[in-house]
Amino acid sequence: MTLPNASISLRVFARLLSYPDLELRSTLNDMRVALQSEHALPGDRLAELDAFMRNLERAESLQAEAEYVELFDRGRATSLHLFEHVHGDSRDRGPAMIDLAQTYEKAGLYLTPEEMPDYLPVVLEFVSTQPPKEARAFLGEMSHIFNAIFNALQKRDSPYASVLGALLELAGEKAHAVKVTPDEPLDASWEEPVVFDGCSTKGQGGTNQAQPINFIRNGKAAEFAKAVDNAGVSS
Repeated sequence: MTLPNASISLRVFARLLSYPDLELRSTLNDMRVALQSEHALPGDRLAELDAFMRNLERAESLQAEAEYVELFDRGRATSLHLFEHVHGDSRDRGPAMIDLAQTYEKAGLYLTPEEMPDYLPVVLEFVSTQPPKEARAFLGEMSHIFNAIFNALQKRDSPYASVLGALLELAGEKAHAVKVTPDEPLDASWEEPVVFDGCSTKGQGGTNQAQPINFIRNGKAAEFAKAVDNAGVSS
């Protein structure tokens, strides 16, 4: 089966999952046209995304921005930093973040100091540069994380769930129900660990800190999948 080229759609998703400032919202019509012209998604998914973008266009700027921050920056279940769902505050994130940044650089994608490699919009920008077969394989390896975020967004009745649903579609997957763990209260997540109380890492990182995700290329997707499965997913 010939896989569709979804590079434009992936770039649009990267934009739709970014902070909805005035500049982004002014380009929503162009993004709508781009999605429709690529024909990478079925009609029902395009209709969902069209409704989402029209609502975002009509939303009051401060409200749209505040809702985005509340949704994605104040809860781990909906975090767009993908290894928040795999490693949490593990010390493994540092080396893996470096490896991921180096993977991007080999593909010609260089990040600014403010950009985190595991941030989903950045990941999608990278995947959009890959041939269709490799792009779908990357998305497939991460689909369980996308599905966990999708479920958490649906639980909050967030229209952003339509973007994750479309992303799962491009990965060749269907969304399915998973248990969504309630977010820990924000104050509790910043508590200092009890002195000499094991190896707790609470208090050492905020929910807005990025977590790493490794991309393995050229025939090593199975090794990557095994590593992710061994780490487990916290949805």
